[in-house]
Amino acid sequence: MGFSLKLPYCCLVSIMMLLPALCYSDKFDKSTATYYSRPDGLGTPSGACGFGEYGRNISDGNVAGVYRLYNNGIGCGACYQVRCTTSPQICTDKGVNIVVTDYGQGDNTDFILSHHAFEAMAQPGTADRLFAYGVVDVEYQRVPCQYVGHKIQVKVHENSRNPDYLAIIMLYQTGKSDILSVDFGQQGKWVEMRRSFGAVFDMSNPPLGAISLRFNVQDSAGSKWAVEAPNVIPPNWKAGVAYDTNIQL
Repeated sequence: MGFSLKLPYCCLVSIMMLLPALCYSDKFDKSTATYYSRPDGLGTPSGACGFGEYGRNISDGNVAGVYRLYNNGIGCGACYQVRCTTSPQICTDKGVNIVVTDYGQGDNTDFILSHHAFEAMAQPGTADRLFAYGVVDVEYQRVPCQYVGHKIQVKVHENSRNPDYLAIIMLYQTGKSDILSVDFGQQGKWVEMRRSFGAVFDMSNPPLGAISLRFNVQDSAGSKWAVEAPNVIPPNWKAGVAYDTNIQL
């Protein structure tokens, strides 16, 4: 038993005109990209954002140093879809999703991709041809960062010394929002931490006891808000340890 669906001509025209808009609604910016090599093909643990080993492994090593998008460290941790446009016989339509973990500029490029990320832009069996270009034309757009099973963690940076000096960095920053600044709670007041470098915030002589933090956030539309993480850092905090929050941006 079958049936047929009949639509008025005007509806069919409307649907046909709508389809291109649905398929091509993404807006990409144009730039160029190159790559850097490491023996493992992943990121570098010494990137300018300050992520350390996290910056080497996050997103399966699909990471990048950026130039204009670095924005004095505010761009650290942002995610972008990057796809090469140099050759349709070599480049995939999807490209690769990367996480910003470093600062860098090479041959007037906006992206210096890890070897692993650069290779991921190529069709199967064509990576050598893509690498031979050295620098390729790309399109890119900001995309939400997604980390299944993770909420934001506050890591005490390895340079910290309890109780004299505290530096922190946020890991697993989901969504498309930027952390503009971080405040710590002290005697019922919020005091702004210093952005030391990259995504690292610090303070001398941190308050005793558990430390609450407030993240001042801005989304891609320019809206700003604040999110609090009460007592997220325990009194006996240790350098190199990451502490969980219940926050997703």
